[in-house]
Order: sequence, then structure tokens, then C-alpha cells
Amino acid sequence: LGMAVSPSTRRLLPLFLGLFQGALLLFFALFVTYDKPSAQAEDVNLVANQLYGIFPLFQDIQVMLVVGLGLLLTFLPQYGFSALTHNFLLLNFSTQWALVLQGLLHHFHHGQVHLDLHNLLTAEFAAVTVLISVGAVLGRTSPCQLLVVAACEVPIYLASEWAITTQLGVLDVGGTITIHVFSCYFGLGMSKALFGAVQQPVHPKETPTPRSDLLSLVGTLILWVFWPSFVAVLCQPGDAQHRAILNTLLAMSASAVTTVVASSLLESDGKLSPGHLQNGSLAGGVAIGAVADMAVPPVAALALGSLSAVACVLGFRFLTPLLARKLALWDQCGIHNLHGLPGILGAAASAVAILVAPEDTSGSHFSQVSPTGGNASEALWGEWGDHRAGRQALCQAAGLAVAIGASLLTGLLTGAALRLPCLARPPERLCFDDSLYFKIQDQAENSRTGDTVEEGALALRERV
Repeated sequence: LGMAVSPSTRRLLPLFLGLFQGALLLFFALFVTYDKPSAQAEDVNLVANQLYGIFPLFQDIQVMLVVGLGLLLTFLPQYGFSALTHNFLLLNFSTQWALVLQGLLHHFHHGQVHLDLHNLLTAEFAAVTVLISVGAVLGRTSPCQLLVVAACEVPIYLASEWAITTQLGVLDVGGTITIHVFSCYFGLGMSKALFGAVQQPVHPKETPTPRSDLLSLVGTLILWVFWPSFVAVLCQPGDAQHRAILNTLLAMSASAVTTVVASSLLESDGKLSPGHLQNGSLAGGVAIGAVADMAVPPVAALALGSLSAVACVLGFRFLTPLLARKLALWDQCGIHNLHGLPGILGAAASAVAILVAPEDTSGSHFSQVSPTGGNASEALWGEWGDHRAGRQALCQAAGLAVAIGASLLTGLLTGAALRLPCLARPPERLCFDDSLYFKIQDQAENSRTGDTVEEGALALRERV
């Protein structure tokens, strides 16, 4: 295994990361400073309250991305080290890269980039798109390829999010359209271009074991617990944020129960599929993001959670094999079922919620903050009538179309770039194997044992 990747190729990863981190150090030294609070010294309590209001939610999101999502990806039995480590590496790389780009685009004043916790949070939202997208090609790509994906996807996401929320005025506080749909179809486009028209064979190391499935399910539980923080963190504090938390909990509770029902009914023996539980239980959190802080009744959140779970489970059962057979489309983690289908469902639900909203709905019901920090007009719904609601519903549909179209096109281009030989794509026989990138203790012990046996045999031969 050690000869599968040449030493010069192995040095490409630390060289690339070292140059990146060095350039970032220089950039921070020259241009980055901490943002000064707008409140005066006598308003120190207000500043503290703002920090304590966002930091607990920020910590929840950190646990989601580092621990929950990392463990969710460990369903491949011999790829756990790689899944966790590459997820952690991509999160940090993508966040720093997004901080640079966002700083230059939105927070550059008088020759300085002003940094605060909100900027770091929105940079991590950009990193989330990368973590989701690479799920489509998990196990069949090298770390160098994954870093190229991050370098390309983060600026594309920032441009797409700006077009959807700022230019089109799409309401999407939880990132259903801008994050989940975008990252899903970017990943699928990338996978299609990388692997071409040849259907990928089932790899012997690809089949989960009970232990790897159990570890992945623990990741699902962690994500399930902390998901309301992800949806609500950018809501306006107060009623909107309170409503977003409640709607997210209801949607995810319904999706968890419905997943058990759907998975059991689809199997002839009535047994549950671990893959369905790992993904379907989270589908409600994906779908609810676009309507979480809107004035929707609780039953709507429950219904949306149930529908998204059904869509996710049916996608795993029927759609994924169909796409693999007809289009040779490879989707290792089933991101289309967890992020794509529920994301489209959530976008449709947001359009319906806007159309059926009461005419006297106050602006606070629809006040939103985009992932780049731009506030949607709080007076939007106070002045608009039915025709304005129809126009906003069309904007929601247009935002969905832009997210799908832009992500597919740019994903295809990125996937084509990943085919460069210098990026060290692993050979098929060595895919889904930690030993290609890590020193595994068991192998080292076996190697030492083997050496001892050989040495003993040689000594015996000499004595004879």
C-alpha cells in the first residue's frame, strides 16, 4: 500500500497546506483586525448579552460539524480515520479560506478586514457546503483532490448565496436552498465529471459493518440534538428565533418517527435499515430551514418533517440505484436523498407558506438574516399584498433554480479539474482504506512480528 502513492505525491499535501497557512498568516498580519463593538463603554452589558446570545449556538454548530458530521461519515468500516480527519481538515481549511474571501468582499474598510464572531459563523456556513458536497465522492478521492474542491466551491458558494439572497431576495434563514440544495448538486456534478460515464463497481471495503453503522448512528444523534441551533443562529433574536427552534424540533421529531415507519414498510421482513435511520432522521432539519421562522402553524412543521423523511427513504430505496444504473451517477453518502430532495421540498414549502400567509402578517414573521449577514427587509410583508406575495413565491422558485443550475455547472467543471494526475486520485483497489493515508497500529505490529519471524528463520538456517 505504501508504494501506491509516490513520496513526491505525498509531499504535495503538506506543501499545499503549508503554503496556504503561510499566506494566510501574512494576510492576517497585514489586513485583519478585530471588529470594535458599536456600543459605547456604558453599554458593556449589551455587548455581553449579544455575545452570550450567539456563542452557545455557535458552540452547538461546532459540535455538529466536527463530531456529529464526522461520525456520520464513519459508516465505511476501513475508512473511519480518513473520514473524521478529512472532515476536520476541510472544515478548518474552508473556514479560513471563506474568512479571507468574505473579508475582502464584505468587511474591508480603510485597508482593514474587521473580524467578529458573526463573520466566523458565516464562514463556517460556507465550509458546510464543502463538507456536504464531498460526501458524494467519499472514499474514492485523495486529500489533495478534496482541498481543490474546497478552494473552488467556497467562492462559488459565496457568489451563489449573494445572488440568491441579496439579488433575488429569497427567504432562507436555515440555508435549505443556499446551503443544502447548492452543496448537494455541486457534489453530484463533481462526481459525474470525476467518474465519467462508467458505473462504479461495488467495492469490497464499501459495505458497512454493524460497528461502523453504530458509530455513524451516534453521529446522527449528535446532529439531531444540535440541529435547531444551526437553523436558528442567524434568526432575529426574539419571536423569530424562538419559532425557528420550535419548528425545527417538531420537523425533526416527525422525520425521526416517519423514518422508522417508512423503512420498516419498505422491507419485506419489516426490519429497519441503518442507512435510512442515519439519514432520514435528519431530513426534517434540512427541509424546515426555509420556513423555520415564518408564521407557519405547528402542524405544518410536523407535516414537512414527515414528507421529507419519506422522500429521503424512498430516495435511498429507489432513486439512488436508478441514477446509478441509468446515469452512472455515484453518490457514496446519499447526499441527494438527505440534502437534495428534502431541500427541494423545503423550497416548495416556503413558496406555499408565503402564498397562504395571512394578509395582516407582521414583518417580524418573515424577518430573515442571510448566511452572509444581509437582512431581508423587515417591512417586506407589512406593505405587500397578495400580488407581492406571489412575486416573493416566484423568487423562492427562482432561487431554487439558480442554486441547482449554478451548482451543477460549477460542480461539473470542478470535477473535471479533479481528474488531473498530479492530484493523486487513489487507485480503485486502494479506495476506502485508511492505510493509504495513515499509519495503522495493527499493521505496524504485524509488520514488526513478521520481521521477527523472518529474522528467526534466517538465524536458524545459519545455525543449521
